[in-house]
Amino acid sequence: MKINVNVSKKCFNPVYLPYVDSEVYTQIFYGGSSSGKSYFLAQRCILDMLKGGHNYLVVRKVARTVRKSVYNEITKAITRFHVAQLFHENKSELVITGPNGYQIMFAGLDDVEKVKSITPARGVITDIWVEEATEAEYGDVRQLAKRLRGRAAVEKRLILSFNPVYQTHWIYREYFKGRWDASSTRYDSDLLSILKTTYKDNTFLTEGDRRELESEKDPYFRDVYTNGNWGVLGKVIFTNWHVEDLAEKHFDTFQNGLDFGYAEDPAALVRSHYDRRANTLYILDARYLYGLTNDLLAAEVRNVCGREVVVCDSAEPKSIQELRQYGVTAIPAEKGKDSVNFGIQWLQKLQIVVNANLPELVNELTVYKWDEDKDGNVLPRPVDRDNHLLDALRYSLFREMGWHSTLGARVKMPLAGAM
Repeated sequence: MKINVNVSKKCFNPVYLPYVDSEVYTQIFYGGSSSGKSYFLAQRCILDMLKGGHNYLVVRKVARTVRKSVYNEITKAITRFHVAQLFHENKSELVITGPNGYQIMFAGLDDVEKVKSITPARGVITDIWVEEATEAEYGDVRQLAKRLRGRAAVEKRLILSFNPVYQTHWIYREYFKGRWDASSTRYDSDLLSILKTTYKDNTFLTEGDRRELESEKDPYFRDVYTNGNWGVLGKVIFTNWHVEDLAEKHFDTFQNGLDFGYAEDPAALVRSHYDRRANTLYILDARYLYGLTNDLLAAEVRNVCGREVVVCDSAEPKSIQELRQYGVTAIPAEKGKDSVNFGIQWLQKLQIVVNANLPELVNELTVYKWDEDKDGNVLPRPVDRDNHLLDALRYSLFREMGWHSTLGARVKMPLAGAM
């Protein structure tokens, strides 16, 4: 079946138009928040499917983040182009089949065996799109590239999209170092193309969106998230952590914490084990939960924590009460003057082991930093952003810390198993 594809250029942000038909093998789209990177790549994916010959494998580091991010972006692109009748969604398998049997397949890099076994119904994988590629490890992407094998009617492509983080990241070393001019917005060679964009390139943003991005005061976050530059980290708070696969470790006590949120600021759930003798904290699970009403939030929390105590942000007593009604053993955290800094100082004295495949927590630990004044002097308070999971972690451990808000100091308090 031949499909005539005729899409107006007005559907695209102009900066991306030169890349609609690009056949360069490695393509990198990076830059600031709200620059339209994922929006464009979803549009291009659907155009490729309509033209035929393309089978897409779309991945993120963790499988559970795929459905509510890049999968939704692609289904919205199908709707915007008014071609839903030409596509079939298998929501349980996360596969979208387009005209002539070519497919878009979705997976998480934390499910290695599934990624290895993914095969399209027709032909071979031609395009691999790694969304939020800074979450992925070097080995992940190298293994993915090996999937681009076999004969196809179109050129193969490896596509990376992300917001930059810090210059020591492997993506910077692998693709940017020695090539990239910081004053440029694009790099082009026979095998590699790089496009940097910011919110200024997104003509579909509202004035309110622009004002929000331009109001960022912190130098690091303004440089990275607003201006799309590779950052140089300042006075980071936590350096006492590393990532390790904890799948084979077994624990019998757990601490659970929940920071409330809803849409742009998600709820955050953390589950850990504190080994007092070894002065070590093992963080086993940490996840953002977007757009959940309290009944749905309770179901997610019960799935992870069962009937164990979950220490919640005390600022929302109504939500805590509702979680209890839905079967969560929710209690409020003790907060008060200096509780944040007290918790930070307590955590800094531990060895923190982060389970593999918790990219949201790794990101928070990486960029959580002390605030600075206009002259660059460090202030005795953290920057209040990218800290949902870290807040939940502090809540979960306030009893182990011995914190009590009425005293503002360590006191002897009952531990999790004693309640």
